[in-house]
Amino acid sequence: MDSIRKYAAEFIGTMVLVIFGCGTAMLVGCDAENGGGYILTALAFGLVIVGMAYCVGNISGCHINPAVSLGVLISGGMSITDFIGYVISQCLGAFAGSGILAAIFSTGGVADKTGGFGSNGLAGVNDSAAAGILVEVVLTFAFVLTILGVTSKKANHGSFGGIVIGFTLTLVHILGIGLTGTSVNPARSFGPAVAAAINGNSTPLSCLWVFIVGPLAGAALAAVVYKFLESSDKSSAKK
Repeated sequence: MDSIRKYAAEFIGTMVLVIFGCGTAMLVGCDAENGGGYILTALAFGLVIVGMAYCVGNISGCHINPAVSLGVLISGGMSITDFIGYVISQCLGAFAGSGILAAIFSTGGVADKTGGFGSNGLAGVNDSAAAGILVEVVLTFAFVLTILGVTSKKANHGSFGGIVIGFTLTLVHILGIGLTGTSVNPARSFGPAVAAAINGNSTPLSCLWVFIVGPLAGAALAAVVYKFLESSDKSSAKK
């Protein structure tokens, strides 16, 4: 029963992330030159994480992101069974969130200013998959490294952990939106890409693999680096 509650929390959290994060992008656009929509979208993603951290964080840890779950798995913070359950729940939540956005925008006659349900793309890196992967590795590395540090047993951030993580997600969006749209989250990329394909735009689906490989690689690297830093710190403490 505890696992079901965790999976339900991850489903809900990821669904809300897509609705408010991608929904904001769809509504205001992400034109870096004009700036307003760009910043609003970055804030929307970050503030959702803050809200969900204090909503479902005590139930599932508020990963709502397969890359975060991978980092926690490698760090020894969860079992492989829970990892699989989390990822499935996150992807289903992202798809559900995209479905709700499709219903809102289609029935309400609202224009999608992203053209693809807030999905990620490679236009900002001249359609280069290699550059896109590099961007996502760097962004996810910084994001997941922060999460592992903030949530470690030695961290002393009190009740401010969710705020730190939320603002870090905002930060990586400020850099990444103009490059790849900022994924750092395979589930967040999966839902909108599938929704866009269903609605006749298959372009996001064709490069979806970049936003799976990049974030997962960045998360794995962050977990390995953090384990090294943590072990070095323990060794120094013993001397």
